[in-house]
Amino acid sequence: MTKKILVWLLVVFFVANVSVAQAQQAAKIPRIGYLGGTSPSGSRPRIEAFRQGLRELGYVEGKNIVIEWRHHDGKYDRLPALAAELVRLKVDIIITVGPPAARAAKEATTTIPIVMMNVGDPVGSGFVASLARPGGNITGLSSLAPELSGKRLELLKEIVPRFSRAAVFGTSTSPDNAQLLKEVELAAGALKVKLQYLDIRDPRDPKAVDSAFRAASKGRAEAVLMMAEGAVASGHRTQILDLAVKSRLPVIYNGRASVEAGGLMSYGVISNDLDRRAAAYVDKILKGRTPADLPVEQPMKFEFVINLKAAQQINLTIPPNVLVRADRVIR
Repeated sequence: MTKKILVWLLVVFFVANVSVAQAQQAAKIPRIGYLGGTSPSGSRPRIEAFRQGLRELGYVEGKNIVIEWRHHDGKYDRLPALAAELVRLKVDIIITVGPPAARAAKEATTTIPIVMMNVGDPVGSGFVASLARPGGNITGLSSLAPELSGKRLELLKEIVPRFSRAAVFGTSTSPDNAQLLKEVELAAGALKVKLQYLDIRDPRDPKAVDSAFRAASKGRAEAVLMMAEGAVASGHRTQILDLAVKSRLPVIYNGRASVEAGGLMSYGVISNDLDRRAAAYVDKILKGRTPADLPVEQPMKFEFVINLKAAQQINLTIPPNVLVRADRVIR
């Protein structure tokens, strides 16, 4: 009888411990590391879009998911330390915004899943083996849509019908530069527009931007296609807007941020949509999928934005047939 009681007690003890362990495991809240670009205030729309995507999938920050927010505030040299900090925190997934953040995370870990956003050419940058089969611990969303560069040149031609010379501001050190330029050259051939390619090799140098505008004016450019907008526009946006007015040159940008700040017009990917869709990767990985098996997705939503105040500053009239096609007109 004593032996039976002892066995029964051991069984009860074992079952109780298993139940406690299972409960603790079930109660474990996923921890996500977010390695952003600018300050939290400057990234608010993108952050809210990501949160919205999580909420749509049933994740509420502070309840069933924890997010460790890290931003480099424009100081790119801080990224390696911030990425290493997230690794030390043993986060379950790292979300990265932009190529520098993705590279810092890639160098910090080969085991923690990484979901990248706003990377132009993930393959050319060396982050994934291919879009269909990433092959490592990184997947996510590409912002590359090369055909948009040609579309931007077409829009410039529509608002300045007689123009025949366009300056293209690029950055040859960017992995997607060659592919984007190829699309612009194809469009230029069809539109009979002569291109003047101006290379801003160091986006951090304000003198490089000033030199590019001077060269465009000297080359008698009648419009500018801002192909190298990433680090150039975010770091020197006010300078670019001032030089565009001073040079009296219509400039088309990749994203609406420059237009909202006073630029003429933009046609490009809706970045917030990419941020919202990144939440789906988080959900799949938390449920057991691996980044190597999750294809990198490309942009699906685009927008055309025009700023009429900017047009007035350079005495430019936007044709009505172009205005009606804009998704947003700033007056």
